[in-house]
Amino acid sequence: MEGLLNSFLILGNETLASAIVIMAASLLLYNLTRNLNDRVARASGILLACVTATYVVDVFILLEPSRQTYETALRLQWIGIGYMPAAMFHLSDALLATTGLPSRGRRRRIGKALYLLSTVFLLLAAFSDLLIRLIPYGQWISMRAGPLFPVYTAYFAVAVLVAFANVQRARQRCLTRNTRRRMGYLQFAMLTPAIGTFPFAVLIPPGDEFSTLGLLLVNIANIVVILMLLFLAYPLSFFGSRVPDRVVKVELLRFLMRGPATGMLALGTILFVAPATRILGLPGQAFLPFAVVAVVLLWQWFTALSLPWLERKLVYTDDDYEQLDRLQNLSERLLTRADLIQLLEANLAAACDYLRVNTAFVADLSDASPELVATVGPTKPSTVLLEEEREQLLALFESDGNAVHQWHSYWIVPLYSTRAGDTRKAQVLIGCLGVQARSAEIDLLPDEWQMLRVYVRRAEQTLDDMRLHSDILAALEGLLPQINLTRRSAANVEFKPGRTATREPEFFADREQFVEQVKAALKHYWGGPGLTSSRLLELNIVRKALAENEQNPARALRSVLARAIENQRPEGERKMTSPEWTLYNILELRFVKKAKVREVAPRLALSEPDLYRKQNQAIQNLADTIIRMEKEYLSRQANGTPESSSPPSEGPAEPAASLAIEPEQAHERRGR
Repeated sequence: MEGLLNSFLILGNETLASAIVIMAASLLLYNLTRNLNDRVARASGILLACVTATYVVDVFILLEPSRQTYETALRLQWIGIGYMPAAMFHLSDALLATTGLPSRGRRRRIGKALYLLSTVFLLLAAFSDLLIRLIPYGQWISMRAGPLFPVYTAYFAVAVLVAFANVQRARQRCLTRNTRRRMGYLQFAMLTPAIGTFPFAVLIPPGDEFSTLGLLLVNIANIVVILMLLFLAYPLSFFGSRVPDRVVKVELLRFLMRGPATGMLALGTILFVAPATRILGLPGQAFLPFAVVAVVLLWQWFTALSLPWLERKLVYTDDDYEQLDRLQNLSERLLTRADLIQLLEANLAAACDYLRVNTAFVADLSDASPELVATVGPTKPSTVLLEEEREQLLALFESDGNAVHQWHSYWIVPLYSTRAGDTRKAQVLIGCLGVQARSAEIDLLPDEWQMLRVYVRRAEQTLDDMRLHSDILAALEGLLPQINLTRRSAANVEFKPGRTATREPEFFADREQFVEQVKAALKHYWGGPGLTSSRLLELNIVRKALAENEQNPARALRSVLARAIENQRPEGERKMTSPEWTLYNILELRFVKKAKVREVAPRLALSEPDLYRKQNQAIQNLADTIIRMEKEYLSRQANGTPESSSPPSEGPAEPAASLAIEPEQAHERRGR
């Protein structure tokens, strides 16, 4: 009976140790892939790597390797055991720095000394018996304390106590209840991996760690370590995150259920199916693959069903859930431009089949530059022809907006937007639908005319939706960058002020967010929330430009953008295809003159994907220029240097001169 119990406990120990490896490795990858640039995430990654290294050896030993490999693995296990105290101190120092108390050099030097000391202990354990001795005990090998093990024990205790004290100091610096609670979780949860990796087996008589009581205590300790790793993952996931707390919780919940939970269920199936099938007299190896696949599929099905309910119970309030549900419905109902073009092409194909022609098209005439949106067939009209005869088409539709008209080798019908009203006078011409003329005269039969009106109505709705979606996306491009309450900015109210304060605007610390602000302002250069609601209005150089722009904030920001764009202009004569002029030409054509990608790409001899890549590079360079202009202004103010009425700019100020155009006049110049 005792042998059966021991076998069960050994199997349980193997399962739990493997689960710890899965959990620690998963959390390590989760933190590093999300917050690699955050110091707390990197320090916690070292701690989780120590846990993983320690328990990987425990799992490997249960595979019954050879005696020499067994001994080598036990000594290499000190990679995790030896570096754990230094990792604990490193994490506590990172937490303290996050709350506004960075090291002035002393803690940094102590951390380096601890890593050096840990390396010494690792070398002693790997290549000598001064720290540990390995004694054979039946099929096992027992680890015994060497002469220097008390020194390591003292080092471990002191490092862990100092780390605990540092986290206590960090907790006292938290100003909000939530951050104090999370820091409290972290303060005690981070002790568990350290205690779980400490080699307590060297302190008991040889062989007792393999007894029934020893195995039972080890299993209980492993369960506690798994639970504490979960508690450790929760507060750590908030550090360095740039999304709201709600999103952090949802991402962590989804990751735990779809990642570590799936892995542990698959592992448990592998470990327990074979013994169970032997008891039931089934062929275990043949049944195992089907059992693993069945468990994984059923768990994923359960996760898909239960996640919405768990998120609603554990994360959201009722009001939050309703608001987010509306936003999710919006994202599901919005179609991309490619989706809408696909619908138009399907509609045109159906029209061609019914009217027995091989070409049809839909053109957008709402802009000064007509666009061929969708086509079917080989004989489509050219964009140049549409641009040259746009006025004639408008006059043709104005004479009779309900008829089919002959135009070159096509029969065309006007398309109207009905969002402005229900009457024909309130409708706005947005485009036209054309089909290949099958005869010199329009000879549509009554049923063909009726079906053509159906296709026209579908095209009107689709083209109208495309315009509406473009407006929604344009508004989002301007508004989303202004929603900047990230975890980074929240730290200013969650923790006490640090030793030093920065004089730079807060969003300078987040370059990615600043670039998004600049991008939104450029997209709404001639008006829109990206310009009028931009956080760039807080810049000192923008405030100074108010006096030169009739106290109009939007015009002041536009003038700063124009000067920054001019600073990208190379010296010499402008060339459209010259590489050194490419970035300036993109900024000037795409945002100041509002030219479309399909117009700019051939002028600059670029493919459209290459144009988008270089446009992103140009925006980043422009953001760096604005940051430099702001810092130079602050430096002059601090030094009391007199300043001219306007910051110097390089090259002629063509875009700056165009700022005199009022938004109402500029509206006609906007592209899509």
